[in-house]
Amino acid sequence: MIVFKWLPILLLLPLPWIMRALLPRAKSAGSRLLQIPFYQEINEIAVEAEQKHYRKPWRSKLIYWFIWTLLVVAAAAPQYVGEPISITAKARDLMLAVDVSESMRVKDLRLAGEQVDRLAVVKNVLQDFIDKRKGDRLGLILFGSQAYLQTPLTFDRKTLQQLLNESQIGIAGPKTAIGDAIGLALKRLKDRPNQSKVLVLLTDGANTAGEIQPLQAAELAAQKGLKIYTIGVGAEEMTMPGIFGSSLGARRINPSADLDEATLSKIAELTDGRYFRAKTSESLRHIYELVDQLEPIDADQQTYRPIKALFHYPLLLAFIISAILALKPLLNRRRSHA
Repeated sequence: MIVFKWLPILLLLPLPWIMRALLPRAKSAGSRLLQIPFYQEINEIAVEAEQKHYRKPWRSKLIYWFIWTLLVVAAAAPQYVGEPISITAKARDLMLAVDVSESMRVKDLRLAGEQVDRLAVVKNVLQDFIDKRKGDRLGLILFGSQAYLQTPLTFDRKTLQQLLNESQIGIAGPKTAIGDAIGLALKRLKDRPNQSKVLVLLTDGANTAGEIQPLQAAELAAQKGLKIYTIGVGAEEMTMPGIFGSSLGARRINPSADLDEATLSKIAELTDGRYFRAKTSESLRHIYELVDQLEPIDADQQTYRPIKALFHYPLLLAFIISAILALKPLLNRRRSHA
């Protein structure tokens, strides 16, 4: 159907009648004050047009009123509104929780042939993961001694990536509050459908801070239908240099000795998720590829009506008719002199 965006403008249609009734008639042509070089020629054309007007007054008035009507209709912004179209989007709400405690500073992983800290590898791997989440709403939680919502659920993947890249080790405190991170994710996802609530939690240690224990948070998450995928990151072996950085006295250690795999596995089990162990940057990338295979669900159905603007049609028609009326006396005058 056709509707008008600014319907009250149509009230201007009788304006010329009102102005003609209220304003005094124009004085004779001899009282004109504006003088132009080609006044005589224009005056002759006007007189000729006026004579024709009196010969066929109803036709001229009808054309002028038609032009005015077209202009008013164009100003009212007519639009064609189509039939309702329903859209069902495939999507899920996925919250990422990333450990930024001091232990993430350990350089036990390699990236592009260089030894780098754990957070640098996580940032690099998550870039590809986030890029693939087209249509999903993503959120980001950073946790250390406290858990903070860095990015609420959003479709803006570029902003989320930027905020992830700007995150720094220790920004949320030196310790690890896994339970608080789960609780914050649950709070942000509690009003969403059960099938679409997913938390991917990455850490390299054990819960050493926070107000809620991880398993208590996991039990509450299970009741609310939040599925949690946990990832333990960190190499199992690392060589520590000896005296003055030489190989003399070098020793091998396990940099992931503090990783609480039992708790992370139990969290995933309670929430119908899965626990993954990432010992290298390649294995971490593979883990996110597996998580990326989660089945999407139907999001809330949305309905919209396609709208097409029509104002240019009456505006163009008014311009064409006005141009013909303006050029017609000149053409007739040239023909009469030919």
